[in-house]
Amino acid sequence: MRKSLPIIQSIRLFAWFFTMFGLLSLSGCASFYLDNATREVPVSEFKKPGMPKPVQVIFEFQTKGVANGRATDYFAPLVFDQIKESGLFSSVDKSPVEGGALLNVVLNNVPLSDDAFSKGFATGLTFGLVGSQVSDGYVCTMKYLSGSQAPAITTSARHAIHTTMGAKSGPDNGTKMESLEIAAKTMSRQIISTTLNQLSREEGFR
Repeated sequence: MRKSLPIIQSIRLFAWFFTMFGLLSLSGCASFYLDNATREVPVSEFKKPGMPKPVQVIFEFQTKGVANGRATDYFAPLVFDQIKESGLFSSVDKSPVEGGALLNVVLNNVPLSDDAFSKGFATGLTFGLVGSQVSDGYVCTMKYLSGSQAPAITTSARHAIHTTMGAKSGPDNGTKMESLEIAAKTMSRQIISTTLNQLSREEGFR
């Protein structure tokens, strides 16, 4: 029981934890694929501002638009480190900074597949002979304010993680991941890099 605890804790990060746990129990196996439509943008491709400013960053992970505290705590350090590494700001802080610049980052988990549990139930009853696939979508939105009176600059990007069960081949538009945790971390890095790149190219930001 102790060995399975880390796996269960990682799966709890997602909105479909209870559904996914039931699917895994019924079908016996699952494979995770990261959608290929969104790729990581190298920091070297960002349009760096001439004089980077300090910024306060507020991050929140949501499930269907509702705050998810556990997932926020998990992803926040990854997101903060990535923003620091971007080179778009002179410093990144969780508290208000001189000049009042603020970057609000929201990563929202939205289900893309209907009736996921019934698909997994059918897979389980047939001992994997009938495969199925469910997909989870992610929408990252960044809103940047260079100061308290400045107009907001908003950028956004989308991503997805596909899960197959039973005798179901992987999606043509997906790259197989070793685990759900690796898929989630890679998804986060790719979608954050995409929205940061978009922000760096906004005239109002530079």
